[in-house]
Amino acid sequence: MRLILILLIVMPILEIWVLIKVGGVIGAVPTIALVILTAAVGVALLRRQGISTLLRVREKLERGEVPASEMAEGVFLAVGGLLLLLPGFITDSLGFCCLIPGLRRGLIAWGLRHSVVRKYPGATGSTTDSHTIEGEYHREDKPRK
Repeated sequence: MRLILILLIVMPILEIWVLIKVGGVIGAVPTIALVILTAAVGVALLRRQGISTLLRVREKLERGEVPASEMAEGVFLAVGGLLLLLPGFITDSLGFCCLIPGLRRGLIAWGLRHSVVRKYPGATGSTTDSHTIEGEYHREDKPRK
């Protein structure tokens, strides 16, 4: 939660600083045009990658497989699309990183290697719950008067 709050404060400041620096070098109009161009290219790339991912999801579902990696790619595509819609060069760079297929898959593989998966008692497929007692019962209530 703290990290998100810090990012919400720091990122706009960094973006404004970078936009001012770039605008000082190439001018205001080319800077604005470049921001609009990166957003347009990003939307086109997002559409293409999104359709490709949806087709792979459909193929896996037809084969009866779980499209887990495609679902993770979908999350990356959504985040990348959001970052590209925000004005600025830093968010555009991060957004493009989410949309480049090889880099995106590498980030997903790295995340899966470094993630911790926990099974909670009572979760589907959990067989290690030592507190489960199987049995039958019946209720014997006293009749009401």
